[in-house]
Amino acid sequence: MEAIGIARSCCSSLPFNYISSSSSSSISFALPLSQVRRRRGWNWPLSVKTHAVRVGPNEQVGGLTSQALPQQDLNSKKEVIDSGTNSSSTPKEEEIEGIEEDGKSECRVTHNIVFVTAEAAPYSKTGGLGDVCGSLPIALAARGHRVMVVSPRYLNKVSEKNFASVCDIECHINVKCFGGDHEVAFFHEYRAGVDWVFVDHPSYHRPGTPYGDSRGAFGDNQFRFTLLCHAACEAPLVLPLGGFTYGEKCLFLVNDWHASLVPVLLAAKYRPHGVYQDARSILVIHNLAHQGVEPDTTYGNLGLPSEWYGALEWIFPTWARTHALDRGKAVNTLKGAVVTADRILTVSQGYSWEITTPEGGNGLHELLSSRKSVLNGITNGIDVDEWDPASDKHISFHYSSTDLSGKVQCKVALQKELGLASRPDCPMIGFIGRLDYQKGTDLIWSALPQLLQDDIQFVMLGSGDPNTEEWMRASEHNHKDKFRGWVGFSVPVSHRITAGCDILLMPSRFEPCGLNQLYAMRYGTVPVVHCTGGLRDTVENFDPFKNNGNGYGTGWTFSSLTKESMLGALQVACQTYRERKDSWDGLMKRGMMRDYTWNKAATQYEVVFQWAFLDPPYVR
Repeated sequence: MEAIGIARSCCSSLPFNYISSSSSSSISFALPLSQVRRRRGWNWPLSVKTHAVRVGPNEQVGGLTSQALPQQDLNSKKEVIDSGTNSSSTPKEEEIEGIEEDGKSECRVTHNIVFVTAEAAPYSKTGGLGDVCGSLPIALAARGHRVMVVSPRYLNKVSEKNFASVCDIECHINVKCFGGDHEVAFFHEYRAGVDWVFVDHPSYHRPGTPYGDSRGAFGDNQFRFTLLCHAACEAPLVLPLGGFTYGEKCLFLVNDWHASLVPVLLAAKYRPHGVYQDARSILVIHNLAHQGVEPDTTYGNLGLPSEWYGALEWIFPTWARTHALDRGKAVNTLKGAVVTADRILTVSQGYSWEITTPEGGNGLHELLSSRKSVLNGITNGIDVDEWDPASDKHISFHYSSTDLSGKVQCKVALQKELGLASRPDCPMIGFIGRLDYQKGTDLIWSALPQLLQDDIQFVMLGSGDPNTEEWMRASEHNHKDKFRGWVGFSVPVSHRITAGCDILLMPSRFEPCGLNQLYAMRYGTVPVVHCTGGLRDTVENFDPFKNNGNGYGTGWTFSSLTKESMLGALQVACQTYRERKDSWDGLMKRGMMRDYTWNKAATQYEVVFQWAFLDPPYVR
């Protein structure tokens, strides 16, 4: 079975020069080709056109052909950052920090930014996506941008209080999709310098999470998030927030598959009629494992022209089809955004490389590899006000990098709360997260008997796989003096475990960014992590001999993902804790002094914003 690649008549999301990194653990940021061309003395215009081509199921995009466009004054464009002209060099992460390394100065160019997301804390949150879209907009607004966040207004008995302060702005629109007109309303709250806009429709009013309930994912999620995307495209045009609309010159930040129709709608629905000609879109991938794949017969429900089917077309390989008559044809919403967005971001540099590999690309690796020139990674920040050991309301004792005495007190308090022996000198290991295959809980399961032979204490907090939950309960019963398993999730308990434990274990199979290791380091808890994705980017492996014997690093990383590798890293960490107190104090203080603020990430996003506007938008 073959797929037709999307035809592009004026494609600006590909005319960039990709500077590769020789290290798989550090992914460089690509510069617009116009800048590289100018530094090399080239004065002729260049664009790149992708022609329609028939390819196999894993090759959705065809080859590249150069095509001259009308002369542009390339020298009139402001140079953002200079990483040199030698493509064989290995640029470091500081290049994306570029303009404002200290993260304190205001940006030079401000934008009208529209976040489109399925969740945004504190209104809705199931994981890291909610944290990012609840914090990054505030950081960007503080730097002078006008920022809107568009998200559904979820109503159930639990979440209604989260939307108590939002107001109906009495603006209703009709969205044409799924065979009819569907009326949606807009609610609004101006908070922390950001316009929080909520799309209201009866399909968002039901018990459960934003995506499903105890019986599984909602069967109409494609409909619910298609409504969100159409409404998000209309919001800058029709909502007079603060007395005037955002207008057409917007920068859309679309997050994961739920918002991935937005770049396609801009190109297929609006620009052919002269609307959003100056807008840009950036796809932010938080987790590539979820792509919004539905049967191909649902394409007609999305409100897109029929000729744009190729942008979303997806062909499953033969081995993945359900029966002999299954043609394997589907529509992939996230793929549509990968094809049409002006730039693509992931939530760490390591993950931006991993998704271009067969192991981490979830079937999209070849398409993403073809767009390496516009694919970058920026590590998430954390809310340093909520996660601050000097003022955390969830812990009984406070401390800082200059006074660590409260850390031991938090440990003793946690041991008492869990019913464990109060032993300040006993290494205490913690795990916080979902109990599923991605998080590597099966590895902990297999390693626990051997691990508990050592003189340690271990506490786990999480929910998910029922078998793992039962194993946690059984392990607590069998090892009452060493192990505690808290099935479920509690924000206060997660803070107390982060503050009280000495070591945080994260054996994730893949981790786009990871936040728990950042929380742990901020609290002086040393992470032991699998060397993957954002974990590899944020945890520096401990070396006691660097810096003239003063030590280097903030934790331990292990690879490959085996029980033996994980146990080896934990044993070294526990031995260091017991026998090298000076080294351990250095590990704690280096982690606590790292810059985890969203302001640092915001300065890096601004560089990518400028790159997005240096070239024309995607045009069909």
